[in-house]
Amino acid sequence: MLSDVKKSNHKITLLPLIALIFYQVSGGPFGVEDSVRTGAGPLLSLLGFFIFPLIWSIPEALITAELATAFPHNGGYVLWISNAFGPFWGFQEGFWKWFSGVMDNALYPVLFLDYLKHSLPLFNQPTARFPALLCITISLTYLNYRGLHIVGFSALLLALFSLFPFLIMALLSIPHIKPTRWLLLDFKNVDWRGFFNTMFWNLNYWDKASTLAGEVENPSKTFPKALLGGLLLVMSSYLIPLLAGTGALTSSPSEWSDGYFAEVGMLIGGFWLKLWIQAAAAMSNMGLFEAEMSSDAFQLCGMSNIGMLPAIFASRSKYGTPTVSILFSATGVIFLSWMSFQQILEFLNFLYAVGMLLEFAAFIRLRLKKPDLHRPFKVPLGTFWVAMLCLPPALLLILVMCLASLRTFFVSGVVIMMGFILYPILVQAKSKNWIPFEAEPPSLQSNGSEGCHSVASELVHLENKDVDLVLSSPFVNVEELSLIQSDSKPN
Repeated sequence: MLSDVKKSNHKITLLPLIALIFYQVSGGPFGVEDSVRTGAGPLLSLLGFFIFPLIWSIPEALITAELATAFPHNGGYVLWISNAFGPFWGFQEGFWKWFSGVMDNALYPVLFLDYLKHSLPLFNQPTARFPALLCITISLTYLNYRGLHIVGFSALLLALFSLFPFLIMALLSIPHIKPTRWLLLDFKNVDWRGFFNTMFWNLNYWDKASTLAGEVENPSKTFPKALLGGLLLVMSSYLIPLLAGTGALTSSPSEWSDGYFAEVGMLIGGFWLKLWIQAAAAMSNMGLFEAEMSSDAFQLCGMSNIGMLPAIFASRSKYGTPTVSILFSATGVIFLSWMSFQQILEFLNFLYAVGMLLEFAAFIRLRLKKPDLHRPFKVPLGTFWVAMLCLPPALLLILVMCLASLRTFFVSGVVIMMGFILYPILVQAKSKNWIPFEAEPPSLQSNGSEGCHSVASELVHLENKDVDLVLSSPFVNVEELSLIQSDSKPN
């Protein structure tokens, strides 16, 4: 119950939030090397990181800014979808995005070891690799448990440390750059599936920070600024190292695979720069893991506080972190860490694409259904034009899904079916009191400062007249709704 939950008074401010968004989306150029290999040369990779943000990252960031400030509570897109289409689809969105997030988090210990193995070949051996993955996951999970404000400031310091060697590498590369090398392309050998998956993965997850909006100080002003700052930082962190590495070296595209920037650093600056980039990769993957774990855990916390998951997922440690939600997410990471980079990448991209299509639909539906909804930040376009804004990224999502392998279709189909099955089971468990669920609605505050809120309280706060929609939710207690309505009436 909420009375037993220990909350933290620490709030995330602008710079730590920019760092968290940076790590939820990017974390630096680690992992972008595959875009040169799959793109059969630098040209497609460079064009991709110029063009994809325009048709994908900017629309997703704008939509996130509008909806995160309209629903400034933990749970993020689960609340958006629930308000637009009802709790069934809100739960599905939450389940798909959480599963996708856990798969994404399983990549970072893998990437960490991929960089280390260039200097320590021992980590190519399964006997050393799997214990190392387990130790990394446990250690980083403990850091997440210690508090979100620690994660935020740690992410800020890690970002500075991880990006500085690439700035030095770029400066050292200037005398050796030949712009004609950027134009190389072997069109016949382009791996379109790998290229789009790599590009998509390196530029998505702008909506992830919305799941912990209840922990942000003054989210209506902080979120739009943080998303803009994160966008500029992400694009710079990709393009500057790629321009330096591909312009200064004559390496074959086949050499550009995960961890290759360490070799680029050695060729441009020497062994000391290689070691620094490897250390930066390690630190960056720590930041990526921490940011993703925070989002996944606070999403489960938010779903618990609105009655979609058992109350135990909302229980907090003395540091204000959702303990059980963190452990649940970490367990998923451990089980998925044995998979290869490309396998994980394709699976998580597919599930993420399904969830994002639902978010775009919810964004448009809320514009139509609730035009008077309080939106501290609003995309300055009419409903028709925001639909047009969503069209290019939606087509990109469909393209990524169509390029998926049959195995990915099968695995993703199983995950989607699991969500369909889990929802009625949880509804039944709540109605029969098999498992404790949140029963006491927390006070709803404009800045979302006390966590996440029930579907009933959220909707009454937004639009008291929309009672029929609230009553249709199987997660809403009618007595709770009456209490909230009576409290909201003026004396």
